[in-house]
Amino acid sequence: MESRNEPADVAAQTQQNRDSETSPAPAYPAAYQPESYLPLLEGKKLGLVVNQTSMVGTTHLVDTLLALGMDVHRIFAPEHGFRGEADAGATITDGVDNRTGLVIRSLYGRNKKPSEADLADLDLIVFDIQDVGVRFYTYISTLHYVMEAAAEVGKPVVILDRPNPNGHYVDGPIRKPGFESFVGLDPIPVVHGLTVGEYGRMVNGEGWLGNGLKCDLTVVPCRDYTHESVYELPVPPSPNLPNQRSIYLYPSLCFFEGTALSVGRGTNRQFQVYGHPRLSGPDTFTPRPGPGAADPKLNGETCRGHDLSDRPAEEFRKYQLDLAPLLATHRELTGKGVEFFSRAEFFDLLAGTDALRKQIEAGKTEAEIRQEWVGELAAYRTMREKYLLYP
Repeated sequence: MESRNEPADVAAQTQQNRDSETSPAPAYPAAYQPESYLPLLEGKKLGLVVNQTSMVGTTHLVDTLLALGMDVHRIFAPEHGFRGEADAGATITDGVDNRTGLVIRSLYGRNKKPSEADLADLDLIVFDIQDVGVRFYTYISTLHYVMEAAAEVGKPVVILDRPNPNGHYVDGPIRKPGFESFVGLDPIPVVHGLTVGEYGRMVNGEGWLGNGLKCDLTVVPCRDYTHESVYELPVPPSPNLPNQRSIYLYPSLCFFEGTALSVGRGTNRQFQVYGHPRLSGPDTFTPRPGPGAADPKLNGETCRGHDLSDRPAEEFRKYQLDLAPLLATHRELTGKGVEFFSRAEFFDLLAGTDALRKQIEAGKTEAEIRQEWVGELAAYRTMREKYLLYP
């Protein structure tokens, strides 16, 4: 490979990585190791699937690659947009990046999958987005569609892998047939225990792209990562996951999105509080419109419930979903005549099945609900072993 002058951020990070080779080190995303992927990109017209998390130190991957002389041709933006500022579920439109002049194609809204025309003039698609390890967090659905579109037109995909902050466990129901959606494309559990690179390998290996398609996929691995690594995200992955505490709580609290309760959208404690105007509890909060929440649930209403935002993040780094808040609030609010599952269909899509909702409605205990997952999770863990890149 031709030698180049590395940007200061890349050079400093690379040296830091080398200096740490003989001592315990934090995990580093693949993007921080340019020497491991530049040979794959040189001389290619590149499409980058990136957002605000696609950083190399303090420099965006787009700017890093341009500074290194790579031919970045197009940007593809997932849910929340290229800069990560849009609401969950908001339509993301095509545009132009003001800083670089590059065309941005939206992969959220009407077109969640790149078109043949989007890929026709590209040689290679690079995917570099920070995930949080939960099936209904839509960046992995974007990866699935990118791989599928690339396979259809014979274009290779390179994933620059990033650590999974919730990669230390696997839990929850497997997505069942009939419950496919953008918050659950593939038959994996709620907490899947995979990096995006491992997930891409699974999608390919299990034939989930359909029609016998296989993507020409290369995964550039993280450095010094294991599934037990504690990885603190340097950049919030979306507007409503502002910190590490919210990322640990998200797998359990997101189920409330299909209920009458608020999880703090429209506050500065997103996914760190939960409540409802008729719920009992020691804490109150009032959702109001703001960044990432143009029209939050229970807008302007004082909600009573539980505020977890003053507790240490590590307290919520658990090894299974916490169903207790869901079961307790269901008992209380239904007892007060409140329609708990106000978005029952969406709750079922989040769960990947209608069984969880029906079990809660039937008054099942957490232990009884978990018993239903034992066999399917054991089978999934066995299948997962084939695709792991990290211990």
